[in-house]
Amino acid sequence: MKFHEKLLELRRRRGLSQEELGMELQVSRQTISKWETGDSLR
Repeated sequence: MKFHEKLLELRRRRGLSQEELGMELQVSRQTISKWETGDSLR
């Protein structure tokens, strides 16, 4: 399983929105979105 797939699975399992996870990790919602789609890991 790739990082972006694992991140999305774990976020959903915890019932967090991208915004909520971003607040916990101190990054923007847009960053979480890019991580989940794999856009920022290339």
